Formats: sequence, structure tokens, C-alpha cells
Amino acid sequence: MDGGRPSATALSSAAARAAHLVADGEPKVFADTVAPRLLGGLADEMIRYHREQGEHIILAGTRAVTTVRARYAEQRLGRHVQYVILGAGLDTFAYRADGGIAVFEVDHPATQEWKKGLLKAAAIAVPRQVAFAPADLAVERPLRRLLDAGFDAARPALVSWLGVSYYLTRDAVAATLAELGRLAPGSEIVMDYALPDGMRDAEGDAYARIAEQIVAERGEPYASHFAPDEINALLSDHGFEVDQNVSLRDAVPTPMWRRTDSLRPFDCFRLVSATISG
Repeated sequence: MDGGRPSATALSSAAARAAHLVADGEPKVFADTVAPRLLGGLADEMIRYHREQGEHIILAGTRAVTTVRARYAEQRLGRHVQYVILGAGLDTFAYRADGGIAVFEVDHPATQEWKKGLLKAAAIAVPRQVAFAPADLAVERPLRRLLDAGFDAARPALVSWLGVSYYLTRDAVAATLAELGRLAPGSEIVMDYALPDGMRDAEGDAYARIAEQIVAERGEPYASHFAPDEINALLSDHGFEVDQNVSLRDAVPTPMWRRTDSLRPFDCFRLVSATISG
């Protein structure tokens, strides 16, 4: 956040998901058909940028990251009837879903008000099963806000925490995981994290050098990096059993990477899923 203004990274992530549908070929990793509508007047310009310069490592890389992580998280909903989206930004799951699951969007108050304005401008109705829980995750723990929004702490939930952890300090990440570790047994978390220097591949290093400079200039610098064994240990410390800790390449079926376009997996971010044992 910058002076109360909504997140530039939330905007760029939504634009990347929208652009994937037209800038990349088949197979589609993820189909976010609502994002172009939500972006409104911003959509044409931002999508055109991806179409015209889509091979640039930042543009192609951001499309890869945002589509893979969205697919990975949503495919784990399964039996869950509560879905918590921490740092929801311009996530559109609730506006694409058929219903039947309670969705709790947690984000900075300014970002949520901005999103509500975009939804209204695009004539996208907020489904009755959606609840907004405003919270600044850098300084607030989410559970109280969730309870205020109607979350049932006695029932398991899936929590997605994507595109957020690396903007928080290690202490803030640990504090949030400690809070989430209080959820009902059977609850599951899906999160991504940034790898440190020396653990990325060559393309991941190239992406990180540019991306970290861009987000720092926007006032949203990276604040933490984790090795896979560090994030596994941190989750374990707070009551989670790690199910998977995977690269972008391994987070989706292998045929997703048999492509002729510029979309490629690279190792800069990892995805981890973990469950609270009962």
C-alpha cells in the first residue's frame, strides 16, 4: 500500500490473468473470464501491452506465476465449504463460482474499497455467500476479522495466501501462520513464497532482479525469502503437515508446459500446501 492507494501488484496480477486468455496459446493454464470485466477501462491497454510485448520475462513470467498459483489453489477446494482468500486483491473466484461455498476475502481496507468500486462499475454483483474482512496483514492477524465477517471457526476451511508472503517480514509470516494454525482440524493452506539467492534457476534470477526493483519502486518491496525446508519447518511449528512443496513446473500437469508460446516455468517462487491434522 502507498498512502492508502490500492495495490499496484493486485492490478498487475489481475491483468496477467486476463491477458493469458489472449496473449498465450493452448493449453490454457487457467481461465479467469471475469478479470477483463473487473478491470474495466484498464483492461484493453494492459492486455494489449501483454499481447504486443508478451515475451518479456516480466510479462510472461507474471502470467505464468498468476495462472499456475490460481489453478493450484482452486483445484484444492474439494470438500471444503469455506474458502478464505488472504490478500484477495482482485481475485475473482467468488464471481466465477456457482455458489455452495462461503468465500471470505481478506485484504487491506483501501484495496477492498477499490475492488468494490470496480465490481460496481462493471455491474458484477457480489454473491450473498461472499463476505469482506478488511485487515492489514502487515500488522493485523486475520482470525478476529474473519469471525466478525461470519466465519465458522469450528468448520474446516481452505485458505489461499498467494502473492503476499514475500511482501511481509519473516516475523509477520510466522505470526499469520500461528493464527491460521488455530483453525479447525482438516483446514488447509495454500501459499506461495519467494526463494532466496542461490536457490533460483537462471530465469528465476533474471525475473527476480527486475521484479524486485519494480515492486520496490512502487512502494511494495519484497521483505522475505524462504528456502523450502525453512517454510516446511515454519508450517510444522504452527501445527501444519506439509502435503506438497512444489515448483511452478510441478504444480500443474506436465502437458501444460508443452507449448509453442512464451509461457515457461521458472524457479523463483514455490507453492506449498499443508493441512492442520486432527
